[in-house]
Amino acid sequence: MSTEALAYEQASRHYAGVVAVDCVSLAIARGSFVALVGASGSGKSTLLRLANRLDRPDRGRVLVDGTDVAQADPIQLRRGIGYVFQNIGLFPHLSVAENIGIIPRLAGREPVDVGAALDRVGLDRALADRLPAQLSGGQQQRVGIARALAGEGKLLLMDEPFGALDPITRATLGQTVRTLHDELRLTTIMVTHDMAEALLLADRVVVMRAGKIVADATPHALVAGEAGPEADALVAIPREQARKLTDLGS
Repeated sequence: MSTEALAYEQASRHYAGVVAVDCVSLAIARGSFVALVGASGSGKSTLLRLANRLDRPDRGRVLVDGTDVAQADPIQLRRGIGYVFQNIGLFPHLSVAENIGIIPRLAGREPVDVGAALDRVGLDRALADRLPAQLSGGQQQRVGIARALAGEGKLLLMDEPFGALDPITRATLGQTVRTLHDELRLTTIMVTHDMAEALLLADRVVVMRAGKIVADATPHALVAGEAGPEADALVAIPREQARKLTDLGS
């Protein structure tokens, strides 16, 4: 088995003449937590969707566990990859338990232990019979994470998973995801606009602009100013916020 959970080899994607992903090569080691950051339209979400064939490259290859995803059955591929959306995407007519259990059921596997799945993401088991509309936004996203993990895949893709949540819920849920990543030995790729979030949660931060990777470094290297001007501009925002908070307390 490949030591790389996910690899892009000269991958490109264009839409009606617009370059979304431009000849990207990127190898993501098994067990790593990688954040994709950059301005809107930089290609982050498109790059993520290429991994589970929600989109396809015009050129180049994308490999999951060493296998070209273009050669894989897309349904089987997606059932083995956890995917968390910003808009959550729970089935509104299904209960919490049914939402969490749907991937194992479709795959013909043993029913998921819903109680344990709820425990894992910090939700009360009493919520199992509720519909998504009866939950708060943070609770719905926790159910979305529980559903993504129920497939028991080791690759977790997250597309702005906390963008619609309030700051306190966002921070708490981010730490939950990081803890699950470590405990379950996942490989996690998270798209975010929030550089502070990327620095605090990820092991590695990949900065994109106009479909290209313009920086790829550890949080330490980014904060130290060792990753180039594109990364420095993004780090400047949380750095200035931290300075102002320190000034308020002095």
